[in-house]
Amino acid sequence: MTDRSETSQLIGPASRVYFSQRLRLHYVDWGNEAAPPLLMIHGGRDHCRNWDWTAERLRDRFHIIAPDLRGHGDSQWMVGSGYEMNDYVYDIAQLIHQKGLAPLTIIAHSMGGAIALRYAGLYPETVKKLIVIEGLGPSPKMLGERKAISADQRIRNWIDEVRKLSSRQPRRYESIEEAWKRMQGENPHLSPEQARHLTVHGVNQNEDGTYSWKFDNYVRAFSPTGFDEETSKLLWERITCPTLLIRGTESWASDPVADGRAQHFRNAKVVAVEGAGHWVQHDKLDEFLKLTEDFLAA
Repeated sequence: MTDRSETSQLIGPASRVYFSQRLRLHYVDWGNEAAPPLLMIHGGRDHCRNWDWTAERLRDRFHIIAPDLRGHGDSQWMVGSGYEMNDYVYDIAQLIHQKGLAPLTIIAHSMGGAIALRYAGLYPETVKKLIVIEGLGPSPKMLGERKAISADQRIRNWIDEVRKLSSRQPRRYESIEEAWKRMQGENPHLSPEQARHLTVHGVNQNEDGTYSWKFDNYVRAFSPTGFDEETSKLLWERITCPTLLIRGTESWASDPVADGRAQHFRNAKVVAVEGAGHWVQHDKLDEFLKLTEDFLAA
């Protein structure tokens, strides 16, 4: 017979919704409301259930909430093409405000990491600890290349990109298996079990029986005003909580120590995980969990 504590560990998260800028946004709540709050923010073209393995490990110590960003997962899509960084930040600020989560701990990946860092710089008094996996945005080299393009040309390029996306139809897969093979092809570090889990929670079944990814294709179009380097540095410098910046040695992301970005943090530790790509929390799950648990326990 399974006792009550064992049963609670077998039950997955509950789906919830909240509203931000008139959008109906989705999040999952892992329960344990009396425990300290922990917010987990996914990256671009991902979804909240990518955190399941981490949430399952930490749910006995934290009240975990993981949102689907606007245009992602089971959250509503924008009307129009604009997915701006500050709108994402507003959504997270609203979730924290509406649910009374502050002060809280945040774990975030990639674009979600950039959102978390911006929020923590705006409201440093509300964040107790922060773990960010490759969330510093474009490297100084990439930003330099972008600056070499004139402002008018950047806007023209954006118009062309959005116009192309307007005619781009979501890809349809004949089966879940076909979709998860595509997922595993994108990240060869994933085990078949990981790829299937991420796919099952990342697709919707179409009326004709095929499957398509849940995210809005318009999230691919980055703002023509680009990543605001100076504002980001200013906000990074305002973060007061202990911060763990994690990167994979096999990722395309730049090393923040080598490129100088780490110096803008008051209280940050940078850790490189050998053999991991951009999705460290999947590629080297055990090492990531060990780093996370040690940091949160300190």
